[in-house]
Amino acid sequence: MPTLRFPHPLVLLFAFVLLAVALSYVLPAGRFERRPDAATGREVVVAGSYHRVAPSPVSPLAAFTAIPRGLQEAADVIFLVFLAGGAFTVVDQTGALRRGVDWLLLHLSGREALVIPVVALLFATMGALENMQEEIVPLVPVLLVLMRRLRYPALTAAAVSIGAAAVGAAFSPLNPFQVGIAQKLAGLPLLSGAGFRLVFLALALVIWIGGTLRFALRHRLTAAEAEAETLAASPGSAGGRYHGLVLLLLLVTFVFFAYGVLELGWVFGQMAALFLALGIAAGLLGGLGFTGTAEGFIAGFRDIAFSAILIGFARAIFVVLEQGQVVDTIVQGLSAPLAHLPVTLSALGMLGVHTALHLPVPSVSGQAVLTMPILTPLSDLLGLSRQVTVLAYQYGAGLCELITPTNGALMAIIAACGVRFDQWWKFVLPLYLLLLGLAAVAIVVGIVVGV
Repeated sequence: MPTLRFPHPLVLLFAFVLLAVALSYVLPAGRFERRPDAATGREVVVAGSYHRVAPSPVSPLAAFTAIPRGLQEAADVIFLVFLAGGAFTVVDQTGALRRGVDWLLLHLSGREALVIPVVALLFATMGALENMQEEIVPLVPVLLVLMRRLRYPALTAAAVSIGAAAVGAAFSPLNPFQVGIAQKLAGLPLLSGAGFRLVFLALALVIWIGGTLRFALRHRLTAAEAEAETLAASPGSAGGRYHGLVLLLLLVTFVFFAYGVLELGWVFGQMAALFLALGIAAGLLGGLGFTGTAEGFIAGFRDIAFSAILIGFARAIFVVLEQGQVVDTIVQGLSAPLAHLPVTLSALGMLGVHTALHLPVPSVSGQAVLTMPILTPLSDLLGLSRQVTVLAYQYGAGLCELITPTNGALMAIIAACGVRFDQWWKFVLPLYLLLLGLAAVAIVVGIVVGV
């Protein structure tokens, strides 16, 4: 019996673009009125203002032009991926990464299994603090080197990075791009309910890290397989000097990167510039010279190009839905039935609505400004706590980041790891269902204890 395989990622994303085109013909066009919101600095919808507008179906030609437009709208992320990917290829060609991994494994002899929990907790923390996603793409080469040396499958690199970060973000008590925006829109104090969220964050990470570790140990490669993969991925390095200084430079870059994002409010342009500087400095310090450094960047651009392009293709899906003016119609159609449900079922229904909405609206912050002004007044009418309403949004949208092919960062990272989407789904689906069940328990407990 043949096994079901997902199509190529580009084919899958283009199929979603065509599905969005079809929806623009099938669904009625409609819009909510919008107003500026001083608390978030964004435009938010006005509850109860949904109205039909003139149909604007997207033509086949417009569907094709939506793809370059999606690439344009995601240009800052794509350039970050290219420049950072080039920089890490330069660092790898100096030989410093492999030397660093050798040193790490030497000092972890007999305790290699600690690597997965430690790395996963690091990415989960960054996810909880600043919704880290696209920034992970350039780090994939480093993670792949580490996982290969540990003889863990390449999928593990995606699980400990984008997977852990998504779980950390979904259950975070302070993620400014998810719970922060949602609490502002719901009129709740920032960090309110933080203790409650931390308890379920810890439980969620136990589930995710435990599942990742179990998978890694059950599918560990033989020494010959791991060596073959390492040689195929890293055929050799042209450099070989000052490995310790190159690794120190890499560490300083990571520290400065975290400081810039968390304290200086860096956007993707500053991040890309930092990685460009890292690549140049590492190449010269590592003995590659100007020509070798340039060639390292070019090799990195070539290797990361597919992952970068996937981000633009994923963005094109939302571009088509916006052009067809059916995004607000989808929101209205999914949220309206909740008003007729009992309180607990309504809250769980919100969890389902946010999960479904995250497919056409792949931005968690965009989903917050689109839905919270509608669902907050509805929760007041139902007698449902606004905090629980925020929880339903946070868990529904955040956990969907693990499974939706419209998440450009996810598609880019698993592609960079050489993992097919069906392989990722086979791994992630049981863990996703467990986490979704945990989220449902958290919502019910939140209602009972009056969070």
